[in-house]
Amino acid sequence: MKASLIESQIAIDAEHIWHPYSAMQSDSPVFHVESAQGVYLRLSNGRQLVDGMASWWCAIHGYNHPLLNQAILHQLEKMAHVMFGGLTHEPAIKLVEKLVEITPQPLQSVFISDSGSVAVEVAMKMAIQYWNALAKPNKQRFVSLRNGYHGDTLGAMSVCDPVTGMHSLFNSVLASQFFIDAPACRFGETCREEDLQALEQLLHQHHAEIAALILEPVVQGAGGMRFYSADYLAKARLLCDQFQVLLIADEIATGFARSGELFACDHASISPDIMCIGKALTGGYMSLAATLTTSEVSSAIDRGDPGVFMHGPTFMANPLACAVALTSIELLLASDWHSRVMNIQGRLEQLLAPSRDLSQVKEVRCLGAIGVIEMKQAVDMKSITRQFVDAGVWMRPFGKLVYMMPAYNIDDEALEFLCGAVVDIVSRQPVSA
Repeated sequence: MKASLIESQIAIDAEHIWHPYSAMQSDSPVFHVESAQGVYLRLSNGRQLVDGMASWWCAIHGYNHPLLNQAILHQLEKMAHVMFGGLTHEPAIKLVEKLVEITPQPLQSVFISDSGSVAVEVAMKMAIQYWNALAKPNKQRFVSLRNGYHGDTLGAMSVCDPVTGMHSLFNSVLASQFFIDAPACRFGETCREEDLQALEQLLHQHHAEIAALILEPVVQGAGGMRFYSADYLAKARLLCDQFQVLLIADEIATGFARSGELFACDHASISPDIMCIGKALTGGYMSLAATLTTSEVSSAIDRGDPGVFMHGPTFMANPLACAVALTSIELLLASDWHSRVMNIQGRLEQLLAPSRDLSQVKEVRCLGAIGVIEMKQAVDMKSITRQFVDAGVWMRPFGKLVYMMPAYNIDDEALEFLCGAVVDIVSRQPVSA
């Protein structure tokens, strides 16, 4: 692509396009991507970058995969879209059949939506309608963990961490929810009695008004990239049962093997009452999400007033997205995904280890295909992003966190290059006073 055309397009972008969490008039760098293949992004200036983010964790098979491409093309020849109200189609039916098969057994009813945030909104509405159908209309509030992230729409924002979730800006329109500290017990540790005390006490005092506990199982993603004890998750499940509160598992970031199990709930061998999935559902090809629940929940909603579930997106169960999602899941399951993800974990632990000795670094932690370097102070996003690109890698840190979630098909050479560049650049960041 000619340099003049690229410059013209970037100028239009700067004048008219809002990017995620950015200002319209911003001097933050935006890099023009021409194509992508495997785990590489090719910029329009010819530079090639190893993508450490898998496009915000969703492109688990890498880019431009021939089987996923073919799934889109094959479905496109039939129909790109048809409304889902009163109609159905094979891609949706086969996708839902597969989701019911691979998720925990009690999850039998599936609502397909457009994005992760909407999947969380749907889950919250399901919980409220369920309790209303059981003649408990006061159960309309939610319990959430601090450092949690569940999306950017208003309902989802209300259960995000009240500080990082920007509640102060939208406080007058956000529903008031309950928050407890995230568990201090780390992944691999046994959960202590004191780790559960806050949750147990809150449920004991307020269960009559609480519809559900919502959490990201084992891995807290965009709220802090924390890995906590699977034992906490198992015991939280028991407490929800004891106090008649539903458990919503937000698996949008962790679903489809990211943490080393197919779903993060599998680390604790538990099933939630409601599960949200998205991100990697289509292998990064199209926006699609789903909310799964038990027959008990869906049947109660059917029996209650108004006798239907009150949600219905225009592009619900888009055939193109459903077709590529089914192919992505089949591609994952046909691979030795567990060995592949655990190999990535082992390599991340080895390759990021040198950064543990850096004075800028507070902690390094890895789980599945997730590697996190937590800095002692927040990074300068503008500066460090340019440094990463100059080094030939694509990374998108936030706050104090420099983290990577590469595609599962990354080879050892690309992973070594990625981690080497990250460790080098982290070592050149300012040291806190």
